[in-house]
Amino acid sequence: MENQNGKLLTILKTSLLHQVQIAKTLLANNNIISFILDSNVTYTGLPSSEGYRLKVNSSDYEKAKEILDEVNSENN
Repeated sequence: MENQNGKLLTILKTSLLHQVQIAKTLLANNNIISFILDSNVTYTGLPSSEGYRLKVNSSDYEKAKEILDEVNSENN
């Protein structure tokens, strides 16, 4: 999958929608555009075993990873 700026890379994969939404908000607060892909949602509306995926432009991947890693380390 690609967008105008290049390839989209998965930065987060989770079965919990609220986790991916929080991560998307954190990235947006740091001017990083991200996309929630839930093409693996079953007909019941629940994610399959693959869950939800949050993707960012390849050019933003390293910065996005630092942001999410920093938040995760503060919560542990």
